[in-house]
Amino acid sequence: MKDIENRQDLEILLKAFYDKLLQDPAINYMFTDVAQINLAEHMPHIVDFWEQSVFYTGGYRKNVMQIHLDLNHKEKLTDTHFETWLNHFNSVTDLLFTGPNCEKAKTRAQSIATVMKIKIYGA
Repeated sequence: MKDIENRQDLEILLKAFYDKLLQDPAINYMFTDVAQINLAEHMPHIVDFWEQSVFYTGGYRKNVMQIHLDLNHKEKLTDTHFETWLNHFNSVTDLLFTGPNCEKAKTRAQSIATVMKIKIYGA
């Protein structure tokens, strides 16, 4: 296995990750029923975010925290949601990649989940 090296690797990772999330009834409804995202349309933005997070080169300009605060107003995000999201992210990442950028992505995911939980539960 190789490390996450570029945007194309992130696209592979994130497609597999979201495929996994959308199969999990503990969380899939947040995407399909609550957020009602069109994943094909939304995926380039998700990849932009992770490209910024891992390589510091993405063009992500949206306020990801506000997006999730708005989502939380529609349907409360719970510890289970965050744990499920993080577990799937880590397992899919480990299944497909290994190396420093792989570890960086998982660390960033943990940090993102932690900060979101603090801001959402403290709001």
